[in-house]
Amino acid sequence: GYALVAEQLRHSSDSSKNRNISEILRKSEQFSIILKNFKELQRLIGRSLRQVVDLDELTGYTITIDCDVIQADGGTRTASITGGTIALCLALKKIGKEHAIKSLVGAISVGTFKDMLLLDLNYHEDSNAQADVNIVMNENFDLIEVQGTAEDKPISKSDFSELVKMAEIGIGEIIKLQKKILNEA
Repeated sequence: GYALVAEQLRHSSDSSKNRNISEILRKSEQFSIILKNFKELQRLIGRSLRQVVDLDELTGYTITIDCDVIQADGGTRTASITGGTIALCLALKKIGKEHAIKSLVGAISVGTFKDMLLLDLNYHEDSNAQADVNIVMNENFDLIEVQGTAEDKPISKSDFSELVKMAEIGIGEIIKLQKKILNEA
């Protein structure tokens, strides 16, 4: 790719070279942003999934969980964590290491949209939210990760507390579904 670009630049006029260089730099900056977001997402999922297991029980093992969200209407980070938890538990079961499972982990988004507190925001609500918070909890409802942004106006402490309570209810339902899936597997 870069050799072809260099060859094209060598045969371009000066003004054309400047436009081409500007385009390459713009695309390079966009790629850097995408890569940074990907790495941030990868770390979030990794931190969350490590809470599922007792790492001391898995000494010598490397487990890779590939979280592809095929279809979603928002909440791809939380779907990756929730589905990744199931995949990790199934992998451990397959290799006879289910005793390493400490707790199931679920994640959900909550936020404010048009001054309403919402659970599990869809794409439209998420992209237009006044505030958006992703919450990750284990099955004891201990907080593992909270990522939030107030886009339009700050979240009051009382609204934030209510959002956490809503997330706990949603994650409770998610963990029930995870248990059902794992029991049927």
